[in-house]
Amino acid sequence: MPLALIDSAGADRAPVPVTPLSKDRLAGWLEAQEERVRAWVRAVAFRAEPGAPLLLPAEDGTLARVLVGIEPRGPDAPADPWGFGGLPYGLPEGVYALESTGDAALGAAAALGWALGAYRFTRYRAAERAPARLVWPEGCDRAALTAAAEATALVRDLINTPANDLGPAELAVAAQQLAAEFEAQVSVIVGEDLLVNNYPTVHAVGRASRRPPRLIDLRWGDKAAPKVTVVGKGVCFDTGGLDIKPSAAMLLMKKDMGGAAQALGLARLIMAAALPVRLRVLIPAVDNAISGDAFRPLDVIRTRRGATVEIGNTDAEGRLILADALHEADDEQPALIVDFATLTGAARVALGVELPAMFCNDEPTAATLLAAAHRVADPLWRLPLWQPYVKLLRSGVADISNVGDGQFGGAITAALFLEQFLVRRSPWVHIDLYGWNQADRPGRPKGGEAMGMRAVFALLAQRFGSEARS
Repeated sequence: MPLALIDSAGADRAPVPVTPLSKDRLAGWLEAQEERVRAWVRAVAFRAEPGAPLLLPAEDGTLARVLVGIEPRGPDAPADPWGFGGLPYGLPEGVYALESTGDAALGAAAALGWALGAYRFTRYRAAERAPARLVWPEGCDRAALTAAAEATALVRDLINTPANDLGPAELAVAAQQLAAEFEAQVSVIVGEDLLVNNYPTVHAVGRASRRPPRLIDLRWGDKAAPKVTVVGKGVCFDTGGLDIKPSAAMLLMKKDMGGAAQALGLARLIMAAALPVRLRVLIPAVDNAISGDAFRPLDVIRTRRGATVEIGNTDAEGRLILADALHEADDEQPALIVDFATLTGAARVALGVELPAMFCNDEPTAATLLAAAHRVADPLWRLPLWQPYVKLLRSGVADISNVGDGQFGGAITAALFLEQFLVRRSPWVHIDLYGWNQADRPGRPKGGEAMGMRAVFALLAQRFGSEARS
């Protein structure tokens, strides 16, 4: 991706200054300006709305300065990167420089928002223009910001790639390429070998496709370091199976591997920062397809744990493949397990498409993660693992059903289903996300999106890093 951040020496002319202004600072700034500037600002009714830019002309007609509205900040409030996210394509091509404010956090937010806003998915069509470029603000941790932008671009690229070019095999290749870059190890269990190695639910969900299912297993880091295991749902396309989705619901199902994309993006962040952890990434990668070999409603499947699951709905397949992966993760009793999954429409009904649901079985971890999410402008909202709802997963013929009894509380019952496979009770975070921007927003173009990834990395950096970096 074009990072769109450069050294000042790389500019062929003096950069255009960018002045960030919140509503409460606009009047004071205007008082110090020439009357022609004040008149122009009044004429165009600039109010310093967050993300709104204003181009100020010089007397000779060239561009003299850009004003951009930002969110007002209290003394402990984090800087918001999204006020800068629309500028790479909202401004004319050229080089810009953030006016020095003495606020390193604001500079870092500007750099991150600018870098994420410069992203375009160009695999099948070239970008219509180059993004405007920003001189690195003073005091930025360039390595951390570059890593965040590259990890986000990886997530977006994977989700945006259509299923004809990104199946289980191609997802494994993406993991292998990432591993090669950071000297990690990857093993892949494919097809019938999933049964030999006791991953029966991964096999059952994926066996109907001509593209064999697989379990991708990436490992990196010092074996003596604290173990962190990341699990990502890798349904490369979801028809719903025999409980087939209607066409409108199937339209975006190329993004149903969004959890796997987040897992690989987080792995990139961890390895780029050289966090002192023993990282393991588990991705069950399948197509939920339809054929004569597809698993059926009311089938009973034995899981890696040994528990039996009755299939109440073949469109609740993500939790099935995660069950085997989570049980394998829990068996090693890591310091933390995190799973990402585009799991339930119920989470979207509860929180909308922009706010991922977070579930956690460990109170200190949950509190630290929510604080980290706020600090790095990567929001999460906690929903409860409400134990009385476990009864909704009862089956008359098996140990558990893969869907709840009734139409309510679907995100909670899905999380409770997953929790049943953590028999050693390892600390666990489950993030149920949409993974997609429905429309363009500053810094977040329509299409695949990383959600919760930077928040989890901030938690890991705080807990395990010698220096917390977010």
